[in-house]
Amino acid sequence: MTAIIECCAPPKRGELHVDIAAVVANWRDLSARHPTGPVAGVVKADAYGLGAKQVGRALQAAGCRHFFVAQFQEGMALRAHLGPGAMIGVLGGFGPSADAGAELVPVINSLADLKEHAEAGRDGGMERPVILHVDTGMARLGLPVEELAVLAQEPGLLRGLDLRYVMTHLACADEPGHAMNDRQRRAFAAASALFPGVPRSFANSSGLFLGEGYHSELARPGAALYGINPLPGQPNPMRLAARLMVPVIQVREIPAGVSVGYGATWTATRPSRIATISAGYADGYPRSLSSKGWAWFEGRRLPLAGRVSMDLITLDVTDAPGVKPGEMVQLIGPEATPDDLGAAAGTIGYEMLTSLGQRYQRVYG
Repeated sequence: MTAIIECCAPPKRGELHVDIAAVVANWRDLSARHPTGPVAGVVKADAYGLGAKQVGRALQAAGCRHFFVAQFQEGMALRAHLGPGAMIGVLGGFGPSADAGAELVPVINSLADLKEHAEAGRDGGMERPVILHVDTGMARLGLPVEELAVLAQEPGLLRGLDLRYVMTHLACADEPGHAMNDRQRRAFAAASALFPGVPRSFANSSGLFLGEGYHSELARPGAALYGINPLPGQPNPMRLAARLMVPVIQVREIPAGVSVGYGATWTATRPSRIATISAGYADGYPRSLSSKGWAWFEGRRLPLAGRVSMDLITLDVTDAPGVKPGEMVQLIGPEATPDDLGAAAGTIGYEMLTSLGQRYQRVYG
């Protein structure tokens, strides 16, 4: 038999608190680590779920002049919120007819893309700004070796283009000892030598910690800006930029032997207090954290009790008598970072941040 002891709290939304000052401090720290050129702000996926508009404006005010997004629509939205002087590169590229005055710079990922933009530049009588992506071993996007060879043999193919940067992307930078890092470094040096005088863009977040061999004229960190650890297994040098607070909507007492949640996967081994909070896998808190995740309240760790459901999570708050309906518990914060939760869920901190849904109210400070 269960007894509901407290319920029907005034409705509240979960709150995702975004520390904009921490994002800016992280950008400045990363910039200090890259003396050979500026550091861009990668704000794709709505700034990893934290708000591209707010993050972009703050970074630009701090001196950032280069931004990257993944898709054309993201670039259009960001352009509306940034002042003049900001370069916005679109990593997925776009066709030459799509720009429509948005002043976005496509990343060219294939020889076919390059020819299309070059032809448009020649026909329009104005060079089109582009960034050329070369594949140095990731086999995902970018011109592979055979297409680079064609370009080297026919340099006239570049006529009609304003080549702003040559870039590549590191596959294993978060593993400093991985042989792929040096292979990509050497491959990028050879590829960029085909374009003398063109600035290079190389290091991502973890790449900025690999040493001066990975410096270039423009670095492109993303995750580290938002507090994701660029050095897995080592102390995190970045400041956490997100804290997720979720309301308690009900607390009940149950005797030993009563199960909680779908599948009856968690059973009380003692008389217990169970708090139900307003979040679930529809809000980006993964189901794989069922009975493995934890929340935090007034210095106490609150283990998840049972399965994460679509809209609700249940917590064992037996040892935290202060937890009541209407109180806010912390799901993400210093005691449960995106990296911590990602590891417990069998994923990564990137996914934890970018999955956070729109039902949370964003609070900036």
